[in-house]
Amino acid sequence: MKTVIQQFFLLLIFFAAGAAANEGDRDATQIVRDALNHWRGLSSTGEMTMTIHRPDWERSMSMESWSRGEKLSLVRVTAPQKDRGNGTLIDDDKMWTYSPKVNRVIKVPSSMMNQSWMGSDFSNKDIAHTDDIVLQYDHTLLSETEQDGHTVYEIQSVPHEDAAVVWGREVLKIRDDNVLVEQRFYDQDDVLVKTLVTLEIREMGGRTVAARQRMNKEESPDEWTEIVVQSVAFDVDLADNVFTLSNLRNPRF
Repeated sequence: MKTVIQQFFLLLIFFAAGAAANEGDRDATQIVRDALNHWRGLSSTGEMTMTIHRPDWERSMSMESWSRGEKLSLVRVTAPQKDRGNGTLIDDDKMWTYSPKVNRVIKVPSSMMNQSWMGSDFSNKDIAHTDDIVLQYDHTLLSETEQDGHTVYEIQSVPHEDAAVVWGREVLKIRDDNVLVEQRFYDQDDVLVKTLVTLEIREMGGRTVAARQRMNKEESPDEWTEIVVQSVAFDVDLADNVFTLSNLRNPRF
């Protein structure tokens, strides 16, 4: 439960931003939607490396990814050898994982959506429910600033009262070319939990994209997960059977 002081503080935020942003709420929503669509396109394929850093160890995994529309995506580990073949399939609000070591496809239950994805600082929900930020949140434009020749929109995203989401609110910074540069996640008590920051922006696949991003939890500043995109292609033809449990278990694409 939020304290009275926290509730009052949130009201101040909403009133201060709301009076000037009532006309801009639709624009704020469109900015968020455009940023999401900019990254994935109608369909996409990509290669990336995910590095999980802890004070006493660090490990990296190479991955391939496929996505189509707002509902379908597949991620598969290609290296190192001991992790090769591990995969995650997402179809709308359903998520499955596969591990060659146990040769078993597991459907991820809702009770596990807040758990770590592949041991990283991203949760299963972060990976599976990317559209929640558009479908289950109201968006308010807080500010516009200039950075590196671009306008950066700071947008506060507050979940609908009946939304089945974890966060109390999120604050995004999105450039005018649809690149997400920062995303802050606050819990139900309005405490900052973790922050996703874009560290490198490059041209790839004919678009300007966030090429290196880092997720960092506030309570553990020495622990983070970084994703570096090596290549990406947009609006490619993908067969329907790419996004199947059979292909998750026995890769053919």
